[in-house]
Formats: sequence, structure tokens, C-alpha cells
Amino acid sequence: MQDLTKQKCVPCESGFSPLTENEIQQYLQQTHGWEFSRGKPQKIKRKFTFKDFKEALDFINKVGELAESENHHPDIFLHNYKKVDITLSTHAIGGLSSNDFIMAAKINNLELLHGRLRP
Repeated sequence: MQDLTKQKCVPCESGFSPLTENEIQQYLQQTHGWEFSRGKPQKIKRKFTFKDFKEALDFINKVGELAESENHHPDIFLHNYKKVDITLSTHAIGGLSSNDFIMAAKINNLELLHGRLRP
């Protein structure tokens, strides 16, 4: 499988099918820290904890810039002043697409590039 951080999100229309559970498991191997949620719709999610509010907010802004550049937007929840939960799903198809895992890998890459960020 290609490096997800080198790929670009592509528009998904309602004609696309969500990934199979086998495909999801393969992608999860490339997206450390992300968990699969089998609900409707299927999602992947990850929790991050930061040193303080400013660090958490800086991270959210970087994720926001990334999401805009990829045109694939996660649900982001800031709570307890320094904790950030991110959920990814492809709303147009009611499940997971490769775009969700591309975003997850790129969000993980943000964490690596800014070594101060902790899972």
C-alpha cells in the first residue's frame, strides 16, 4: 500500500461504496493511534492530549488548515482545556473511504512534525 501521507483526498459522491472491514483493517495498520468505530456511519477516531490550551488550539488550527487543503473535514472536539478528539468519516457515502485514512495519516504526520504533540 502506498504511503498515505503522499496521497491526496479525492471527492467522493454518493455512488461510492464505503470501505469493507478488511480494507479498514489494512488502512488502520498505517494510521497509528486511530480506532475503528463500527456504528452508523462507520468512523475512525483518535484522542490527543496537549500540555495546555494554547498547544491544543494550535494543533486544531493546523488540522483545520490541512482539512481545507484536502477538502475533507473532520469533526473536532476540544474539551478539558487541553484534550482534542478527532473523528473522521465520509458523510457523502455514510461510512469510511480512503480519504479518512489519508487525513488520519496526515494528522499523525502533523504530530510528528511538531514533536511537542503527544497522543
